[in-house]
Amino acid sequence: MWTYKLPGAAQATPISYDGRDGRQYIVITASGGGFFGNPVTGDSVMAFALRGSGVASAKAAYSATTTGDIVQLRDARAGITVPVVTSMSNAYEMVVKGQQIIRKTFSDLAQFRERPGLNGIPLLAPFANRLDEQAFYANGRKYSFDMGLGNVRGEIPIHGFLSDAKDWRLVEAKADASAAWVTSTLDFYRNPQWMKQFPFAQTITMTYRLQDGALEVRTRIDNLSVEPMPVAIGFHPYFQLTDSPRDEWTLALGVRSRWRLGPNLIPTGETDPIERVFPNPRAIALKDHSLDDVFGDLTRDKDGGAVMRVRGRNQQIDVVLGPNYRAAVVYSPKGSAFIALEPMAGITNSLNLAQKGLYKDLQSIPPGGSWQESFWIRPRGFN
Repeated sequence: MWTYKLPGAAQATPISYDGRDGRQYIVITASGGGFFGNPVTGDSVMAFALRGSGVASAKAAYSATTTGDIVQLRDARAGITVPVVTSMSNAYEMVVKGQQIIRKTFSDLAQFRERPGLNGIPLLAPFANRLDEQAFYANGRKYSFDMGLGNVRGEIPIHGFLSDAKDWRLVEAKADASAAWVTSTLDFYRNPQWMKQFPFAQTITMTYRLQDGALEVRTRIDNLSVEPMPVAIGFHPYFQLTDSPRDEWTLALGVRSRWRLGPNLIPTGETDPIERVFPNPRAIALKDHSLDDVFGDLTRDKDGGAVMRVRGRNQQIDVVLGPNYRAAVVYSPKGSAFIALEPMAGITNSLNLAQKGLYKDLQSIPPGGSWQESFWIRPRGFN
């Protein structure tokens, strides 16, 4: 408890708030006057910083609240909320100061659970995007899909078969003074239908971490097989800005090349320098382009991050790819109100192009080894 003599009567209700420095503040007017007829003594407004409040306030800035299989991560200072369905390991919303920045095509959570599609931040595994046949290659061997199982479909299989998996197990959901996070793991090897299609025993662990106004999505794959396991995963989040229509958005790409695509939207093995496609890759007017493109040879900052950015009038979303994301796909057709900025461990059809000698950057996990990488979603300019 503490006391302080005010310069005048305080005929008012005080306010309390957390400052940007993590301390709690109390503010009240102390001018006298008022209902009880006290003398008017001035026009003072008094503000007090509570001693020892910094640690408590900093802890309160982050929270991880669990309700059933939903963990809501909260960064109070940045005004960001991210709810995660832990049984699906999918963050189905990202709300920044009341504004939804991830496109939604479902009306309620029950519909999302039933048909998640590519809503939220879906993991595309064990292969991302398209394959050029109903089979993939690994370690020089061809593995044909069992199309009768129904979890791989089409002449050109696409996006793997884990985006609607509901077998993830919650590991932890916590918050401290610096972040809030939730971790879930998937025992891939326990599902016979998955192993039939991709016979590499593995566990996948995902962590969503909200920290300093950004959402980190970290993925770890542990290879439990006796053979090397190729890595061809990706993510497919759809983003939207709320301060302007798509025709006013600009795109900045931290890449050096674009892969040429055939009629089936699969890379041919040839690339073009990015400046031949976009003269200024840091300021691409979306109104002039309909995009479904694969990019490689990413440009990195000193920390190894490659930045994909979409910007409206004031709002901006950066997607920063860690070093083990070697490619990116951008999808935004004309007439849409979204842009998908997709981190990829390898280009579309990387498994099969590597077998043909047309792709040299396919990653592989040795037996008993692991692969790990993060990407970050960093919104700015939302008020």
